[in-house]
Amino acid sequence: MIFLKTDEEIELMRISNDIVAHALAEVGKNVKPGITTLQLDKIAETFIRDNGANPSFLGYEGYTNSICTSVNDQVVHAIPSKYVLKEGDIISVDCGAEKSGFHGDSCYTFCVGEVSEEARQLLKTTRESLYEGIKFAVEGKRIGDVGHAIQTYCENRGYSVVHGMNGHGIGRSLHEEPRVPNYGKSGFGTKLKTGMVIAIEPMINLGNENIYFADDGWTAKTSDGKISAHFEHTVAIAKGQADILSSFKYIDEILENNVK
Repeated sequence: MIFLKTDEEIELMRISNDIVAHALAEVGKNVKPGITTLQLDKIAETFIRDNGANPSFLGYEGYTNSICTSVNDQVVHAIPSKYVLKEGDIISVDCGAEKSGFHGDSCYTFCVGEVSEEARQLLKTTRESLYEGIKFAVEGKRIGDVGHAIQTYCENRGYSVVHGMNGHGIGRSLHEEPRVPNYGKSGFGTKLKTGMVIAIEPMINLGNENIYFADDGWTAKTSDGKISAHFEHTVAIAKGQADILSSFKYIDEILENNVK
């Protein structure tokens, strides 16, 4: 069942997503060689709780932490650990927060120090593909339009779209209907209506699209060992133009300041 949100509920979701956006920025301040992914997890959890929210991921279907920290060939859902980030790594940080009964969800892939041009181009394309998909997240379009936009943008640039993992509806539950694949056929799939809220999250591989799950039962990895990038926004469907509830603004400000 797809749950349509009222304007008031969407504003509550905007608050939850703003907390997620700031939490990711706090993590971004600390993404550097020498820090562990478990330390990043603590930073995110502390920020979320200090702002009156709860980490959405903690305890979800038995998940043990507040964020997912997927490094290099880890596609998604990697569990924070004692792994020490090193120069040249990339790390996808997926974060969720619940406040006033509604969830926010977003992901950003960070560079650890100086990374290869190959990695930078993958991150750039993946992030751009997210916004290509969002262009079609409007009333009257279909889920297939969103996925098709992401797929064609990435595949035309030589990258592969992960088929085994998808975006999703979101609201009072972290994961709701409909399923939101990052591939598809224009004009097919669930019709989008005002009041729907979905998480769009392209997961794009440098190599082939195949993945497998590590022994922990959570971590998805590329089958060929090549790197993968992941960006995500929570989006409310509206007429004419999508309403992006999450934000990369705070992250971008921090990264720009780090360069100066």
